Amino acid sequence: MVLVAHPDDEVIACGGLMQRMEKAVVLFATDGAPRDERFWKQHGSRHAYAGLRRQEAALALGTAGATAMFLPDHVEAGIVDQELFRNLPAAIAAVEKIMDQLKPTSIATLAYEGGHPDHDAVCFIASIVGRRTRTPVWESPLYHRNADGASVTQIFPGTTGAEKDFYVEGRLLEKKLQMLEHYRSQGLLIDSFQPRRETFRPLAHYDFTQPPLPWKLNYEIWQWKMTGQEVSAEFSDYLHREK
Repeated sequence: MVLVAHPDDEVIACGGLMQRMEKAVVLFATDGAPRDERFWKQHGSRHAYAGLRRQEAALALGTAGATAMFLPDHVEAGIVDQELFRNLPAAIAAVEKIMDQLKPTSIATLAYEGGHPDHDAVCFIASIVGRRTRTPVWESPLYHRNADGASVTQIFPGTTGAEKDFYVEGRLLEKKLQMLEHYRSQGLLIDSFQPRRETFRPLAHYDFTQPPLPWKLNYEIWQWKMTGQEVSAEFSDYLHREK
């Protein structure tokens, strides 16, 4: 099972490796449409934008023979883009039910790196569910900021020595590029990634009670309506209630 935050995360992180999976199921944790009008204005409404992103995901995954599932369909109030960290109890309970249904042999997810609060939240959710179900969890980096504020893509902020690079070539690359082409609403953003590079490692031992990095995080630089302290506080609260 590939647990990611938004449609297109899965192709960037593991669109090549996904084609090697026996049966890939991608679980999207949010609807992909933030409340901020800047993200969806050209599409008419937030609802229309969410629908478009869902359609793009179905087309992209159909290209690779993978199955798409949407966590908001399994949570009563849904899960809005950028707000996954505010919906942890309901989201984790829903993921556990899906895990029980699918019984995946492993989970691939995104790294805890402060690039996007939803990316950090799926990493947290995967850590909880993986531990409870004794399912191996692998993580992949998408983007973060260095201490000097420079943007970094597809490289972990810190290494553990267990990193594995998967180079996408030949037919796998052709199909991955076809998958990316379906995400036309995200075209300019996708162009900043390297389709030939995919990096994985077993989930690192993160302290989710603290922000992932000690300096200003990417979404803080973007001036979104949350901070790393607020996101990690939600993780900490969940862990405290779990005890």
